[in-house]
Amino acid sequence: ERRGDHGLFGSAPAVDLNGAMQELEQHQGNVWTIIYSLRREDAARLGYDNADSWRGLLLQHQAALADAMKIPVEQFRWYAAFHDEATHPHIHMMVWSDGPKQGWLTRDGIAAMRSKLTNTIFRDELENLYQRKDISYKALLKESKAAMRKLVEQMSLSVCASPAIEQKLAELSEQLGAVTGKKQYGYLRRPLKELVDSIVDELAKQPEVAGCYEAWNQIRDELEGYYKQSRREHLPLSMQKEFRAIKNIVIREAENIRLGTFTFEDEEMQDEREPEPTTGSGSRSVYRQAASYRQAKDVLNDPDLPREEKQQAVSELERLWEEGYTVAAHLLGKVWRDGIQLPQDMAKSELWFRRSADAGNDYSQYALGKLLLGLGRTDEGVGWLTKAADQGYQFAQYRLGKIYLAGELVEKDVAKAVEYLTAAAERQNQFAQYTLGKLYLQGKEVPADREAAFYWLTQAAQQGNQYAQFFLERMDTLRSPSLMLGATRLLHHLGNIFRQNSVPPSNPQGIRIDSKRRKKLMEKKMAMGHKADDHE
Repeated sequence: ERRGDHGLFGSAPAVDLNGAMQELEQHQGNVWTIIYSLRREDAARLGYDNADSWRGLLLQHQAALADAMKIPVEQFRWYAAFHDEATHPHIHMMVWSDGPKQGWLTRDGIAAMRSKLTNTIFRDELENLYQRKDISYKALLKESKAAMRKLVEQMSLSVCASPAIEQKLAELSEQLGAVTGKKQYGYLRRPLKELVDSIVDELAKQPEVAGCYEAWNQIRDELEGYYKQSRREHLPLSMQKEFRAIKNIVIREAENIRLGTFTFEDEEMQDEREPEPTTGSGSRSVYRQAASYRQAKDVLNDPDLPREEKQQAVSELERLWEEGYTVAAHLLGKVWRDGIQLPQDMAKSELWFRRSADAGNDYSQYALGKLLLGLGRTDEGVGWLTKAADQGYQFAQYRLGKIYLAGELVEKDVAKAVEYLTAAAERQNQFAQYTLGKLYLQGKEVPADREAAFYWLTQAAQQGNQYAQFFLERMDTLRSPSLMLGATRLLHHLGNIFRQNSVPPSNPQGIRIDSKRRKKLMEKKMAMGHKADDHE
């Protein structure tokens, strides 16, 4: 398309053809020639069937084009011409740098240039397309969560009776004894890595895992189909990057078996019962105090209420404490410990738990003990747990039993551990019952006693403890209880990993970077003119 005497255009409003020819003849470096073409129907529909539209497009993106070609923008030079060809209107573009040794173009640079121009030309149509895709994507995400949740729950309730996994775990456990460096997957020699992979792939053969992995792949296929044209490759579970965490868990389980480490399968334990005190004093009746307490609790647990109402609820709880309603102090301790709609503050949490604990509340003594243990103040923490245990608080008794049996925070004392575990078990703590049953069955820390083992495992199983039921069904087997339990724990760990990866990240391309780098990248993109929520 002619623009006066010729069809050449560039960054300047007008181009002197003879001057441009002379400029290029004198240039000592490379000159790149670029052709960018559209289909006739696209060019006509989107308004790119004239030279002015193309010049505006190139001016808009000349900085990005310079960057893609590794040319400083102030030294970026170009001319172009529009050819209104019948089936594919296109531009010819000549590009060079004032510095003869500057500039080079890679496949990534070409892709970046094409992306910039195409995204601008098709912006409106792309936005509409992404909106429609996002609606479908979110709907599928909702369905996917429900489907995966059901499958993962089924896995978490299953037991793994696999002689092949147990044999490989035993082999790995024995070979880890010769490893002198870090016992993590990345540091192991190839033969041990292959053994770990084989255990993961044996896990993948379990019906529960196979069904879950198949559903997971189907979900990923459908979701990525909205944004990618190429089909996903269905890798073995041991090669799927989203499930790499299971490899170090396999190594940890094998090492626990080698060392004879006693394990506690209490991940599902709910050890904080909501206290309901029935006494109080002050100007208001206990009934009115309880009503105010419940109202404040409801406000704090409602994520949709404004921060001001949360602060008012905290003030009301503080007033209840002053009136002698001690359970309010316990709830305030939880508010600041857990960051319930307010910033987490361990100092305030300790203050309020201590006030309730000093008032004699065993549940607060237990909570304070756990908090202090988490802060590394072992002696204080164990002291408060002991006070709660002495009042008969079963969860404090169970935790003290674990502490003395493990011997990590305090000097190991098996007799004291059994005493606390028995006290908790007699108060119907199913995890203490299960732990006692396993101790008597394995016969390592205490003399073996199959009768006592059967009794306590039965008590725990009647309360729904799946591990206790697992041992009851296999008490007569000759296989190692540790190996059987290790295989089942791997199955449940894998269920948790499936739960975490049940749906892809909100980024449809699956890019995962740490939060600091993501923030810096977003700041850089926005500085270049992007919106925070665009799809560039």
